Amino acid sequence: MSENNTFQEIADAIRAHDSFIVLSHIRPDGDAIGSQIALGHALEQMGKTVHYINEDGTPDNLTFLPGSDKVQTPPAEPLDVQVAIALDCATKPRLGDNALNAASKATLWINIDHHVSNPKYGDLNHIDSISPATGQILYNLITEQELPFSELTRDAIYVAVSTDTGSFQYSNTTAATYEMAADLVRRGINVGTINALTYDNNPYRRIELLRSLLNTLELEQGGKVAHWELPNSVKEELNLKPEDSEDLIDLIRGIQGVIVAAFFEELPDGKIRVSLRAKDSSVNCSELAQRFKGGGHARAAGIRMPGPLDNARTKVLAAIDGMLNAE
Repeated sequence: MSENNTFQEIADAIRAHDSFIVLSHIRPDGDAIGSQIALGHALEQMGKTVHYINEDGTPDNLTFLPGSDKVQTPPAEPLDVQVAIALDCATKPRLGDNALNAASKATLWINIDHHVSNPKYGDLNHIDSISPATGQILYNLITEQELPFSELTRDAIYVAVSTDTGSFQYSNTTAATYEMAADLVRRGINVGTINALTYDNNPYRRIELLRSLLNTLELEQGGKVAHWELPNSVKEELNLKPEDSEDLIDLIRGIQGVIVAAFFEELPDGKIRVSLRAKDSSVNCSELAQRFKGGGHARAAGIRMPGPLDNARTKVLAAIDGMLNAE
């Protein structure tokens, strides 16, 4: 399907069904979990049966969100649901094998996302690559279609959009984003409290991780490229959780003169997770990631590729150099 489905079509499908599984991508971030809670609770208030499923569950840094306890890891057997809704997930396999099994009885798939690389894998799709977060798309869906808008949905949308815009400071933040935030404030959100819980509530092991990462920091291309790495041995030594490294790459992206930042993380299965961030249009992170079967946005994208770490780093840095030197 080449065209997006309208909010009206999606809302009509929601109203016509009774049971749902709401999903988001593996290693979920604030936009993924926030979007699940926001839409899922709206559905519950409509009297629907809702299962909130994520392959990895809610990360510790998001358990402060009301409703986060609703997000469960997949059960062993498929759930008896009519509709599966995939949120903030660029490709269907990125939902995870166990989550896909849990959703396998669904006869209708709804795909709502903001990744430009999303191939529209749902029966109904709404992909808005201009939107800074899936949470903002859901805000528009819920308000335009007059779906229930509880305090729980309000807080979840705020965290979803705030975390994907770097607390409203990235270039993907639009006038509509600020207008949405103003409406959430009018609806009673406590901005100071929720920001403190989102950004000022880190475990000590995250600071130990930062110290380790800084010891691996290197600059390339005359200071235009910054990269650091996280071997699996360090993760084991510090007893890290996946969410502990979330957004740390922005620290090196912020170095004066840096255009591209890359974070290389060794996974337990030997694969390498690569996070990419660009400061300007000199490098399109999404195009770069797609060369290695990854995806994402122009300024932020990710890859999972074969190891070892040294080989992955060499290949990705060579691709970055090629983009920077193409002009």
